[in-house]
Formats: sequence, structure tokens, C-alpha cells
Amino acid sequence: MPNKYDLAGKFAIVTGGANGIGYAIANLLLANACEVTIWDANPADVRGAKSVLVDITQPPQIAAAVGALPADRPVDILVNDAGYLGRTTPFVAHSSADWRRIVDVNLLGTMDVTQAVLPIMIRQGGGRIINFGSLAGKEGLAGIAAYSAASISFTKALSREVAQHNIFVNCVAPGPIDTEMIRNLGPEVISQMIRDSPLGRLGDPNEVANLVAWLCTDASCFNTGAVFDMSGGRARY
Repeated sequence: MPNKYDLAGKFAIVTGGANGIGYAIANLLLANACEVTIWDANPADVRGAKSVLVDITQPPQIAAAVGALPADRPVDILVNDAGYLGRTTPFVAHSSADWRRIVDVNLLGTMDVTQAVLPIMIRQGGGRIINFGSLAGKEGLAGIAAYSAASISFTKALSREVAQHNIFVNCVAPGPIDTEMIRNLGPEVISQMIRDSPLGRLGDPNEVANLVAWLCTDASCFNTGAVFDMSGGRARY
């Protein structure tokens, strides 16, 4: 039986919702009576959601998307899911163009979107912001040094700034989840990830979506500045 969450009447923006974890999050929020707008550089085919083309590395596109929101529409939830893994390679050999894009999407893009939406939440007196880090962001993993520079510390610092405005800021840090981004690493890497997992499998995007949905409800009323592992027991930090 599917889990149910009290999100009726809420409005959410989900970045990176065209596929993978963001797609699962958007669908679960919709299934629980939440209105959803997806910001993605690619069109999002999610029934019931509004799709807006937004490259989060381009602040003018973010500003235009915020400006297009109805003036009287609260933004209850912001899910910063858009991410880019890039190459897995020793940092000394990692092209600066690729690692700069990783930082542009995963950190700077998250910061730009949050900075654009946050004034709305402050004016309305509350909101939920869910950022995405990773297991690599907590532990630091060889071969993905740039990807390890995730949004975890930003989440913790921002949560302290906005708690008095009734804005809760948390971070989800997945381990390997069964998405196209992970599958593109190849079967040998996937097999090693599964061997390293105490549960012996990859995570499912819907499992991550359920955690995010819970963090968006009033049941999560004393969690802010927290980082929630989603690693199947693989996390050691």
C-alpha cells in the first residue's frame, strides 16, 4: 500500500524533475495532492505537473521562472534535485571544464535557485527546502573529488539563518540509486557498488522520494540543518 503524506494545497518547485530521483519526487508529491512545477533544462513529461525549461546554471533563466510565478502563490516546498555527476577520474586528470560544470550545477545552481525563491518563503512566513548532496559529499570519494563538493555545508549554514522564519532546510545524501546517471557508469562499477552495499542492491528512486515527501510534511517539525543518508547502510560517516 503506497505511503500517504498530508500535502494537500501545497505548491512545490522541483529542479531536475525530468528524470531520475527528481521525476520520482514530482510524481509522489502529485499523488499526495501537491501542486508541482518542474524546473529542468529538459522538458519534463510528468502528468499533472507544469514543466518550465530552466537551466539552473543560468541565473537569468531562474529569475524569469520566479517572475512568472503568480504574485499571490506561496512556494511551500523547494526541492533542489538537479545534479550532474561528470567524469569519474583522478582530480589531477579531471578537465577543468567538466569539474567546473559539476560545481556550477550541484552547488552554485542550488544556491542561485534557493536565493531566488527564499524571499518568497520569508514573506509568506515559512517553507521547506530540500537540497541534495550525496554519500560522496559526506565521506569524500576518490575519483569524484569535485562531485564530493556538495551542498551539505550550505544546507547547515542556511538552516541557521532562516529558522526564525519557520523555514526548514534539510539535505538528502543518497548513495548509489538506480538512475540513468548511475547506470551510465557501466556494469563493472554498478557491480562493485552492489557488492559494497550491506543491502546488496542499488536504491530505488521512489525510496528517496518517500523521504523527501516526509520532510515536506508537518510530521517533520524539528528537523532542520540535517543530512539524511539514503545509502542502504553503506555510509560510514
